[in-house]
Amino acid sequence: MQIPYVTNIEKYSIHDGDGIRTTVFFKGCRLACRWCHNPENQSFRPEIVYTAEKCTGCRACEAVCPKGAISFDPASHHVLLDRAKCIACGRCVEKCAFGAREIAGRQYPVEELFHEVQKDRMFFELSGGGVTLSGGEVMEQDMDYIEALLKKFADRGYSVDIDTCGYAPYESFRRILPYVDTFLYDIKMMDSEKHKRFIGHGNERILENLKQLSKDGARIHIRIPTIGGVNDDPDSMRATAAFLKENVVVKAISLLPYHTFGSDKYTKLARTYPGEGLTVPDAEKMEALRKIFEQQGFSNVKIGG
Repeated sequence: MQIPYVTNIEKYSIHDGDGIRTTVFFKGCRLACRWCHNPENQSFRPEIVYTAEKCTGCRACEAVCPKGAISFDPASHHVLLDRAKCIACGRCVEKCAFGAREIAGRQYPVEELFHEVQKDRMFFELSGGGVTLSGGEVMEQDMDYIEALLKKFADRGYSVDIDTCGYAPYESFRRILPYVDTFLYDIKMMDSEKHKRFIGHGNERILENLKQLSKDGARIHIRIPTIGGVNDDPDSMRATAAFLKENVVVKAISLLPYHTFGSDKYTKLARTYPGEGLTVPDAEKMEALRKIFEQQGFSNVKIGG
């Protein structure tokens, strides 16, 4: 069993399934959405997150780096990180007295993660909530680990949702289906070439997995990130609605307006935000798109999580 990396355990979440939930964010995803607001979860390996505004230029981190990956820049009075050399050992994080450095990615053995999550069991019981596994992409993690974790939740009667982009082998879905209450399934668009252009891969596997999940009786909540200039036009949404009507038994549909809240994370990872030029659909447009799904017979359609 390979223990995956977790970047965050979010308590008191109300947007990742029914009730109050604890959401666990796993690290690693093979898609590369231009609007991704969790870029720290794209790589499967731990990474250093650097907040330049907190750096005083004391150079304590430089002194402890075992790979010589850190150097001082006199012009900015900050330190630079050569990420090709960095092994994310964490020594610089431990040495930084000002919180300028963090590690995105920590391994939790099954028992430890289960223990951490079940601290919130009172909230689950009172609200009809539970646990949501998110990412990154849960379904691309080590499935021996994920199945073992889900079995422990099932033994305690916890509701478990899986937040997924659907880009994974279907056998992984089939394997955990008995332990999952709801799949929060992302759909972006029907045009595979456009999907590849904005996300890095075509959508054939995603759509086939969704159809098979529905055939296998999964409870499915469709979530559609709605991006200005990408898929916020009526034709795109009509195509998505038609596909869902023909192929999927849907519990609910959420249209999620694009936002830029995660764009500053790219700088902290020494990356350029790839979503420049994307726009936020206004409330009037979102409502018009919502009505497209209602016109196709879907009754539980909302804007937002």
